[in-house]
Amino acid sequence: MAVSFSRWRLGLCLVSLLALSACDDAPPAAPELVRVRVQPVQPADFASTANMTGDIQARVQTELSFRVGGKIVQRKVEVGDRVTAKQVLAQLDPKDLQVNVDSAKAEVGAEQARVTQAQAAFERQAKLLPKGYTSRSEYDSAQASLRSSQSALAAANAQLANAREQLGYTALVADAPGVITARKAEVGQVVQATAPIFSLARDGERDAVFNVYESLFVQPPTDQPVTVSLLENPAIKATGRIREITPAVSADTGTLQVKVALSQVPAQMPLGAVVSGALVGQGKSSVSLPWAALTKDAKDPAVWLVDNDSKVALQRVTVGRYLTGQVIISDGLDQGQRVVVAGGQLLHPGMQVEVADEVKQ
Repeated sequence: MAVSFSRWRLGLCLVSLLALSACDDAPPAAPELVRVRVQPVQPADFASTANMTGDIQARVQTELSFRVGGKIVQRKVEVGDRVTAKQVLAQLDPKDLQVNVDSAKAEVGAEQARVTQAQAAFERQAKLLPKGYTSRSEYDSAQASLRSSQSALAAANAQLANAREQLGYTALVADAPGVITARKAEVGQVVQATAPIFSLARDGERDAVFNVYESLFVQPPTDQPVTVSLLENPAIKATGRIREITPAVSADTGTLQVKVALSQVPAQMPLGAVVSGALVGQGKSSVSLPWAALTKDAKDPAVWLVDNDSKVALQRVTVGRYLTGQVIISDGLDQGQRVVVAGGQLLHPGMQVEVADEVKQ
């Protein structure tokens, strides 16, 4: 009985060995390919649009200042006041400059007396010379003295005119009609000549001024009209064209200042009104891809391309702009190439893939 059981076990082992041998002779299973979705490259003109918020400003803004130094004794306007041309805005203490005027007047009087005296002496010499009662040298001396005193009188009159002009500068006068937008000094303050006292927004043309990040534009904006809307009431609009773009980025804000010259500004858009607008850049041939298509080659942005043999290769690209859910590729891709837009996380160069789906644009 024990011998029969041993033979049965031996037979079972032989059957198992034969089965394992048969398994070794079977061909190995094919490796499963990574399935990816691709999108064909179809370049199209892309014009970026930047929606911005800015404010209404005067085309010409002037810093008003005294032309002489002194103590402010009177201020006649406030921020927001409308002023007219030649209107007095502030007054300096005139005492010191009035002393200069009085001194110049006294000097003019003294020089006038000298001229009168020299004139009389010259006339006497002129009467005596023909009769021989005086010499020619005395006559010439009297004439020279008269001319010298007349020159001194002219200089004294010029000094008086200058002193009076300086006294007139104690009144700060608006040079054009407009609106006071800032006040930079108070009554009792001693100011130096040319120190800004008021900011004046002159009447006339208006600009909508925006601070725009340089990266918002793939190319500089076009010359097409820009529509500006009042932020609190978008139904109130004005149209203009870009007049000026600052050539350098602001060190404080990292933005460019864009000025849009407005035509026919509605009355509901006063100075300082907050407005919104959209700036459109020039169109450039670019490719739009979903965010998932973008990867890296070292530190540079790149995408995976699939060739006709369904093998992948890494291609460096230039990103023109990042959008919500999309990335704009400005360089590095050609018409007809196929870009992996899904399933590219486990890829490596030369890897065989299975194209599961092709995204249609």
